[in-house]
Amino acid sequence: MSPLIQLIRRASVLPVIVASVALFALMVMTFCDVILRSMFNAPIEAATELTRILMAILVFSVLPIVSTTNGHIAVDLTDGIFSRLHLSRVRDLIIYVISGVMLYWPVQRVWVLAERARDYGDVTEYLSIPTYLIGWFITLSVAVTAVVMIVTGLLRFFAPHTLSEAAR
Repeated sequence: MSPLIQLIRRASVLPVIVASVALFALMVMTFCDVILRSMFNAPIEAATELTRILMAILVFSVLPIVSTTNGHIAVDLTDGIFSRLHLSRVRDLIIYVISGVMLYWPVQRVWVLAERARDYGDVTEYLSIPTYLIGWFITLSVAVTAVVMIVTGLLRFFAPHTLSEAAR
């Protein structure tokens, strides 16, 4: 299983790179927009739509990584109880699997909305970027997150040593 874990670890770098590039592009665009707006009274017209697109790419590209590495905000009021009763692995299994299964609904809805935008020929205002492409990206990211959460929950319950090996 070690080669599979190494492959997954190497593949998990791709979403982080995509998010980093999106964040850098957003930073450069915002800097240039502020300079052009302040000094030359000539803002970047498409800055708003580019900001929306880049923020969607940024958030949804790292969603699988955040979900796998426990990066979500969590309240640990009941952790002591679950630890004393040795039910932490059962809790993690239930939470990860149910959360992963519940993501089916957003995947299905965003896919329908993206297909509707494609059928209507919806594009962004200034750059004429087809909006269904962003919808497809969000759908793919959330679907990958759902699969990753289910697999992570099962691994945390049945083979927790594989996850600690992946952390090294």
